[in-house]
Amino acid sequence: MTFQPPSPDALPNDHTGDHADDRPVVREVDLGTARLLPDVDRPGGWLLTMDDTPQSYVDLTDPQYLEFEYVQRLAHVADLCADEGAPLDVVHLGGGALTLPRYLAATRPGSRQQVAELDAGLIALVREVLPWGRGAEGPEPAVHAADARAFLASCPPDSADLLVADVFGGHTIPAALTSVEFAGMVARVLRADGVYAANLADGAPLDFLRGQIATVRTVLPELALIAEPSVLRGRRYGNVVLVASSRPLPVAGLTRRAAGDPFPARVVAGEEAAALAARVRPVTDATAVPSPPPPDGAFSV
Repeated sequence: MTFQPPSPDALPNDHTGDHADDRPVVREVDLGTARLLPDVDRPGGWLLTMDDTPQSYVDLTDPQYLEFEYVQRLAHVADLCADEGAPLDVVHLGGGALTLPRYLAATRPGSRQQVAELDAGLIALVREVLPWGRGAEGPEPAVHAADARAFLASCPPDSADLLVADVFGGHTIPAALTSVEFAGMVARVLRADGVYAANLADGAPLDFLRGQIATVRTVLPELALIAEPSVLRGRRYGNVVLVASSRPLPVAGLTRRAAGDPFPARVVAGEEAAALAARVRPVTDATAVPSPPPPDGAFSV
């Protein structure tokens, strides 16, 4: 990542009011310490960290610029899940700095977006420092201070074209978002041709990822994975975007786009993806555990 943060000595404890001067902001929010750091190499670029872990990157002048590789892959899914430019009904579990909602507002004008973000203090900070009016187009999404699973339970059935899960409690994905029961809730909210995209993270021996493949396939049988080859081989810890639906996925298009990224990724789908979870039992609420924590030094700014 090319981001160059300012020296920690230059960070104020807090900063309120007009943020047009693009100064760093550090604030205690509900779930930890949030830092909003301007990118000295890219005017309009901001990095959000939570407890010193990179969480979101936003370019207020260009919402279609995506810094993080996994967000680029989520954007590929969003680009290919429906006709180009067509508005979508989207549910986002996990909000951060609203990177993907800003991207969808720019690329699919008129989309109706709902965001569930547990940290109310973080929502307030992002609204204050990175307001929707700075670069984002279209209607602002409805952002709810809510637990992801509880919010999903409140969504009407057959109401979403795209459902994106990018939820981490600290450094891990909460166990409640990893089970067959949760996957069933996802399938209930998706329309018949809707698409689910989840940002997962795992490392060798990929037990968590294998469990998620087996779990999601119980309700959404068409499944693909997007990740760097070294991650899929278990050689290092990293992000994997899991994509699933009841209808065939645009695997060829995803493959072309992922291969052309600055850090090329591989797409694994169909029987190859299913083989990764051979003889693996689906995860239930009774057996669910959080995703494995990253190794020391996996994330840095």
